[in-house]
Amino acid sequence: MVPPGDILGLIPTWVGVYLALVLAMSFSAYTIYQRVFRLILQGKSVARFDRPWERLIGATAIVLGQRKVLQRVGSTDARSRKIDLAGLGHASIFWGFLSFTLSYGIFIFGNSIWHPLAETVLTTTGVKVFSIYLDIFAVVILAALIWGLTRRWLARPYRLSFDLTRNLDAVIVVALTAALMVVTLLVHALYVAAGGTGPEASVIIGGAIGNWFSSLGLSVGAANSLQIIFWWVHLGVILGFAVYIPYSKHIHMVAAPLNAYFRSLEPRGTLASIDLENTERFGAGRVQDFTWKQLMDGYACAVCGRCTDACPANITGKILSPMHIVENLKEHMIKIGHQGERNPEHVEPETIIDHAIPEQAIWDCVSCGACMEECPVVVEHVPTIIDLRRNLVLEESKIPETGMNALLSMEQRGHPWRGTQFSRTDWAEGLNIPTMAEKPDAEVLFWVGCTAALEQRSQGIARSMAKVLKAAKVDFAILGEEETCTGDPARRMGNEYLYQVLAQQNIETLNGYNVKKVVTICPHCFNTMRNEYPQFGGNYEVLHYSQFVDELIQQGRVKPVKMMNTTVAYHDSCYLGRHNGVYDEPRNVARAIPGLKLVEMEPRCRQRGFCCGAGGGHMWIEESGGERINHVRTDHFLETEADTVAVSCPFCLQMMTEGIQAKGKDGEKQARDVLEILADSLED
Repeated sequence: MVPPGDILGLIPTWVGVYLALVLAMSFSAYTIYQRVFRLILQGKSVARFDRPWERLIGATAIVLGQRKVLQRVGSTDARSRKIDLAGLGHASIFWGFLSFTLSYGIFIFGNSIWHPLAETVLTTTGVKVFSIYLDIFAVVILAALIWGLTRRWLARPYRLSFDLTRNLDAVIVVALTAALMVVTLLVHALYVAAGGTGPEASVIIGGAIGNWFSSLGLSVGAANSLQIIFWWVHLGVILGFAVYIPYSKHIHMVAAPLNAYFRSLEPRGTLASIDLENTERFGAGRVQDFTWKQLMDGYACAVCGRCTDACPANITGKILSPMHIVENLKEHMIKIGHQGERNPEHVEPETIIDHAIPEQAIWDCVSCGACMEECPVVVEHVPTIIDLRRNLVLEESKIPETGMNALLSMEQRGHPWRGTQFSRTDWAEGLNIPTMAEKPDAEVLFWVGCTAALEQRSQGIARSMAKVLKAAKVDFAILGEEETCTGDPARRMGNEYLYQVLAQQNIETLNGYNVKKVVTICPHCFNTMRNEYPQFGGNYEVLHYSQFVDELIQQGRVKPVKMMNTTVAYHDSCYLGRHNGVYDEPRNVARAIPGLKLVEMEPRCRQRGFCCGAGGGHMWIEESGGERINHVRTDHFLETEADTVAVSCPFCLQMMTEGIQAKGKDGEKQARDVLEILADSLED
């Protein structure tokens, strides 16, 4: 893209170019500071500056490699059941953006001040190749833009049907991008038509258009004049884009790379702790209560709808939309403006809850992490929702009644199962299982958990675990009556105070016995003890039974021998799979069982698994409306025509059992834990 001569023959081209650049970028930078960074910096501090190389490498893959954007390309879309190719269009546009940005630096801002720069840096051949590449890529991007517009406004897949995804802003950005590509081709074409020579005259598409212009009778002088005009128009569109970005959803071009770098490096199931003794406010009810990273999430959001499209609450007709949570928080922050110095007594001119975010949406979340799994720019929706819950519970004493009953039971009895008549050890009657008090030097602590100990159907999982451990001659013991709830339901429902009381009680007990290795049945207990107890000095080797038993099978210490002639569809627990990356081990255990045929609930399996509906405290909090989440998940199971839905979680077991009954299939289908099937396959 050869720059034109001096302006009116008097002012050097580079003076006009750099004057326009300085004005546009100064305005853009000031606007970004006022509308973005000044507001974000109201948030609380959060430690996101550790492990810089790990952050940089990961961010490079996410941003430059478009890893999250491309993660679903070629797979089947869970809703439409069509092959998903949408990520290719975005990645093409993004890589084109990088290519053209580089070209602007060389051909416009570089060549305008020193014409030989391009050939000096790239060589003559390099300029020729790069010019041809840009020429072709301009057409590729135009095709991607047309495809994108057609998809968004005509095909209208569900994730692009929301008010935010159908905003006029999307059309403006596409129009500006298309204008850049069209003008690029025109400048190339008019340069050729004006008799331009050198490596930049070798462009293929622009060259063909230029020759066509000449064949239509466009004179060399006219072509030269038009080339100058469109060259400056091109510069104007570039700088106009820079000015518009701070006001558009494409501010994510600035915020998303930062978001990727400052992403959480903890397992996804880990929630941040609160210093209860020194904090001024609990949770987040105002802008200044959130961390700066949570506030930046709204600017990083690409408004693509992927998170809401994957949300089981939204899919089943609830009002929760993870995309709207972060976007509405951002818009609320912009609307009320900077709120001055931090003051715990300050009241914002407009509340977040019920003005920006409906309270019911906060309670609809099952904390499954599907939104975070799908997000291409690493927005962390769940921690934001939990902080809003913490504020509602601890500052305003607001929680659905059924959730409050579970919290009261945990506070009074150490477990959420209000009304149960079982003790912590009734399930083990006649099994001769020692407690840690009786065997304090046991190699493994079998953490039974509230549900497997106190809920009648789930007690079978605990007995199966004991059978497997004994068959493998594992040196183990239980805590018995000394065991109390890990606190997971309290923390996910927003009662951080109760969670910390329960956690510290358990940690004191475990440390008193000098426990080293803990094996759990429940993924929620596993996640809490493995990822969150270290926040309070509880450092143990914590394994879910699927990990531990898989290793025992590989060592030959557990040998399933009885044929189990059944077809099993495996359901991934969110807190085992998405939150902790444990996908293969439970499947390995299932495959080791003779006669068992394992099938998947495709495409909603593994990372794309669909929640049973019990997470985030919803084992006890009633759903607000729409279809029950576990009933939709049961439909996924029934579509496989398998005999049994296999789980690795007591919550999932209950939800799938109820779903099968609700569908009238309890005489034909069943829900079982993988551990129960394995125990049945062992010799008596």
